Amino acid sequence: MYNQIRILLFTVFCIFMTGLLLLLSGRERRRRQQRPSCRNWPASMAHAFLIHNVRCRPGQEAGPCRVLYSRVFSPERLDEGGCQDAEKQRLRRKEQILAVARQAESACKLYHQASGKSPSEHPLQLPDEPVSLQDAPSGVFRLPPGDPFCEEKTVLWLAVHSLGFALVCGPHENLMLAESTLRLLAKELLDHLKLLGSGSDVVLKGDKAEVILGRFLPHGQLRFLNDQFVLSLEREAAASLGK
Repeated sequence: MYNQIRILLFTVFCIFMTGLLLLLSGRERRRRQQRPSCRNWPASMAHAFLIHNVRCRPGQEAGPCRVLYSRVFSPERLDEGGCQDAEKQRLRRKEQILAVARQAESACKLYHQASGKSPSEHPLQLPDEPVSLQDAPSGVFRLPPGDPFCEEKTVLWLAVHSLGFALVCGPHENLMLAESTLRLLAKELLDHLKLLGSGSDVVLKGDKAEVILGRFLPHGQLRFLNDQFVLSLEREAAASLGK
């Protein structure tokens, strides 16, 4: 009789533990299904990239700001009545990019004014000299919603000689990653395309600029790149540009 009671109690205990384990495993399964997968996290993206002329050095004559090259990766829709006119959208994007270029040039002028250096302390870089971006003027500023984009944007800019490079990102993107991407793009474009000769060269080399962006900023995606991967991309770009 005593042994039968022990067996019964042991059986009840096993059934209880089995049910408890099933309950806990079901909760864990539901928790995993609700947890966002890292593979589904949105990638860091740039909204646009552009190259423009800059006349921000002390002593330089003022002139109109011109966009020499631009690429919009995630165009915004027009708000006015949901207009689907392709030509209006193109003109609107053109106005937005020009507004970014103007503000980047203004930021560059303020940078030089704040440095307190005289014109003689800003040596001009010759086209054949190696490009150094370490001391190149650079900065970041924010664009509020509606000026000129529908949503808030962050703009990182870099000025080299008479050229300005700007990367337009969302307000919550990784600024360190965006800055390293901008400097890498500027270096590769200057090295491969020899852009310091004259501003018109950028306009004529738009197809080659597309090759560089396709390697280092594919579809606007910001990526962490180690030195070995950068060298591999440089070889690919050189091979494509040499064809």
